[in-house]
Amino acid sequence: RSCNPPVGNLATGRTPVTLTTCGQNSTELYCFYLDQNLLHQVSHGCGQPRCTKCNANQPGNSHLPADMTDDFFANPISWWQSAQGVHREEIRLDFETEFYLTHVIAVFKSPRPAAMVLERSQDYGQTWRPYKYFSVNCTATFGLQDDLIEEGSMCTSRYSDAVPCTRGEVIYRALSPANKIEDPYSPEAQDLLKLTNLRLLLLKRQECPCHVSGLVEKPQRFAHYAIYDLIIRGSCFCNGHAEECELANRTGVMENVVHGKCVCRHNTAGDHCEKCAPLYNDRPWKPADGKTGAPNECRKCRCHNHADSCHFDLSVWLASGKRSGGVCDNCKHNTEGHRCQRCKPGYYRDRGKPMSSTEVCKPCTCQPMGSANATFSRSWRCHPKTGFCYCKPGVAGPNCDRCLMGYWGFGENGCRPCDCARDCDQHTGNCFNGYDNEPFFNIPVGGRIPDLVPMPTNESEDEWKWNDHEQGFSALRHPEKCVCKEKVLGSVADFCQMKYAYVIKARILSAHDKGTHAEVVVKVKKVLKSGKVKIARSNRSIYPESWTNRGCTCPILNPGTDYLIAGQEDSRTSKLLVNMNSLVKPWKAYLEKQVSDILQTGCK
Repeated sequence: RSCNPPVGNLATGRTPVTLTTCGQNSTELYCFYLDQNLLHQVSHGCGQPRCTKCNANQPGNSHLPADMTDDFFANPISWWQSAQGVHREEIRLDFETEFYLTHVIAVFKSPRPAAMVLERSQDYGQTWRPYKYFSVNCTATFGLQDDLIEEGSMCTSRYSDAVPCTRGEVIYRALSPANKIEDPYSPEAQDLLKLTNLRLLLLKRQECPCHVSGLVEKPQRFAHYAIYDLIIRGSCFCNGHAEECELANRTGVMENVVHGKCVCRHNTAGDHCEKCAPLYNDRPWKPADGKTGAPNECRKCRCHNHADSCHFDLSVWLASGKRSGGVCDNCKHNTEGHRCQRCKPGYYRDRGKPMSSTEVCKPCTCQPMGSANATFSRSWRCHPKTGFCYCKPGVAGPNCDRCLMGYWGFGENGCRPCDCARDCDQHTGNCFNGYDNEPFFNIPVGGRIPDLVPMPTNESEDEWKWNDHEQGFSALRHPEKCVCKEKVLGSVADFCQMKYAYVIKARILSAHDKGTHAEVVVKVKKVLKSGKVKIARSNRSIYPESWTNRGCTCPILNPGTDYLIAGQEDSRTSKLLVNMNSLVKPWKAYLEKQVSDILQTGCK
């Protein structure tokens, strides 16, 4: 619910500032009528005035500004008094911060002014605006209608009579029937009630009617303003998010003082709960709703315990459909992102730990010699989700620490292709001639296997794991995981309609996943047709385009096998492409004759 701090006397513990004080420079003699004379009618006479002296430097004879705001129950007959003869006097109370005003009561010892203005400032005294004008004649003095005649007028004659000559009151209520406010925290309410300074301008003295009879004393000795009590009722200003306030610097305790620093609730912060707490900026700050009672709490940002603060971003808020606008600040524990939801460059997510763990992001462990510098994002050293490193050409392994199958010579430039039908010695490049001591892998290109790794013969039936919880699989052990629909060699018309750019006989030397694409190194043995891209009988790369929803690359090209391959080309990049429309068949002698005949006679 919305909160309301208690109302108290804002003047308690604070000293007003005045233009003058009686007896500032020397002792002054002044006169006044005693309080008990108020019991008699003026027509019956006021009795004899009493005269005494005022000296601001003598405690027993001083009447200082602080006497207006002391405890009026403990000191009922203390008062402030101006210097003699002044017509214009100013009483100003400066607050250390913003407060809400409810009403003002001034109890005069002298006759109340014939003209007076109550003003407030909301910018620490730089500009002032009137709350109320007071005058015995509003129209003559201020050019305003009297609110006794016109309800809601800015001027009143209600508190400007000379009688009573002492203890006359001036009262101002900020909230009145003319100033109806439904929500006390709305902009309209703040404009009316909020203040940093309050000022009383006393513009015209008036004499007590007793002065009409013959006076023994000099009239100037009655010519002063004097106020017993100045009471300013109000509360600290907290936007509906606090029920109590404390001293701004949290030092010292003064009884009955209304302090200005709110003890904020609803996940808000600031002296006036005018903003959200550091980690609670997921939606815009709003004041509580005093009309409906809705607290309008600030909502915590989703930073997964990796940030101490966040800020509200309007563009993020709008992009989310006004559901979430928090952006985490200074993500810790090697995380980044609006919600510290991903690992920063050079780290990867440990799937075995919750996202809120301080150790969720682990450093990449890439072999410097085998790792590529240029990746999708140049600052990434390894994939942020898997931890797999980005390898140089021909290099394999999650950490890029060895050669791919079909490559050799691990070094600064990666690995070189073997000039062999299948694998070769990774150190010397010598071809393996027999198949007895070397395992043969029927593994699809690409997919979830970054490279080809020999597996021990006593491997368990569980899927082989790269590291931690990231898994790879072999088509040899799990053939059901990679299934491709093959293109068949149909009629002559079907073949010619495909308009293949090239037709070759090639042996697959190696295959590996480059991250953004798959790449297959082949040894071209025969060229049956070529297009704009020149094809020589040598080693070159072809590029599969199709990826199945199982994460495999199709069609399947197995290292060590000869194929008849018919496909398209990209003349701009001089690449030979393979996709699901390509014809890829294990090499048979009859296929060469069949395709050659079609090319020579069928396709015109």
